[in-house]
Amino acid sequence: MGTWVIKSIGKGSKDWRLAMITALLFVACGSDDTPVTEVPDVVLPELPATPLFDADSAYAYIAEQVAFGPRVPGTEAHRQCGDRLVERLKRSGAEVIEQTGTVVSFNKERLPLRNIIAQFHPERTERVLLFAHWDTRPFADKDEERTNEPIDGANDGGSGVGVLLEIARHLAAKKHGPGVDILLTDVEDHGQPSGAMAFDENSIDTWCLGSRYFVKNPHVPNYTARFGILLDMVGARDAKFYQEALSMQFAPAVVRKVWKTASAIGHGDRFVQETKYFVGIDDHVPVNTVLRIPSIDIIQYDPATQAFGPYWHTHDDNMDVIDPATLKAVGQTVLEVVWKER
Repeated sequence: MGTWVIKSIGKGSKDWRLAMITALLFVACGSDDTPVTEVPDVVLPELPATPLFDADSAYAYIAEQVAFGPRVPGTEAHRQCGDRLVERLKRSGAEVIEQTGTVVSFNKERLPLRNIIAQFHPERTERVLLFAHWDTRPFADKDEERTNEPIDGANDGGSGVGVLLEIARHLAAKKHGPGVDILLTDVEDHGQPSGAMAFDENSIDTWCLGSRYFVKNPHVPNYTARFGILLDMVGARDAKFYQEALSMQFAPAVVRKVWKTASAIGHGDRFVQETKYFVGIDDHVPVNTVLRIPSIDIIQYDPATQAFGPYWHTHDDNMDVIDPATLKAVGQTVLEVVWKER
């Protein structure tokens, strides 16, 4: 900006008025020459390419769980499978914390609880939470035969865990953005048979005991995360994933992010842009209501039943139900969402 000086001139002189006009013109003209500071566009560093999700690997992780037998809390199959899950997560580079305790089921049975938490890059303050339950239904109450026997739980339990184990293989290499926590909840599927998974005041509180325990006893004081994604029944052949109504209530922005990502990478046919109310309770509800982490549920909706697949809580929930194409659609979408977080 130019500097200028006016010599003292008598007010009665015509030169005084001329000097003032000249000075004002000088200032006006000088302002046009003031350099304008341009703010450069912020150019974010390019992220490394999102790894490819191996659906065959996820399928093998599900088969491995099923091979142990039904993962009913308190059984030897449950213990052995839990040990294997911890081993696999540590092998992927995670720091693993186990939460153990006792919870009371709908029939007053005391059940041992084992939540498994895998932390990737725990030093990072910003976090993303991925979760699924790893226990299986202790009875086939939706079946017409052998109703008192436990089920394989290949889809209901196994599929979400299998997808997360495959995602976990890549997370140690994620050098950018928030750290990731994988939570495998226990005693999710031990709820009261009558009114199961429906909004029934007599049964609603008997479900999701592992996640209820977690939110009251988080592994880190004042634990929080940017958002959470729950995977439940994500492996069945031809499965479609509608926008679950409770997720839309608690975390609509996260739903939109995930469904938009699925469409962008070619899985829009699986992730349907339509909201359906069909879940009364699932692990994302305690996480939303207690920890206030905006969390969503990716869970199959079957238009034929207007709820879950016909194999739900029956002995048909076995490896014959599982399809790598469905695992690929879900797994690659979730991995893409997590990988793009800066």
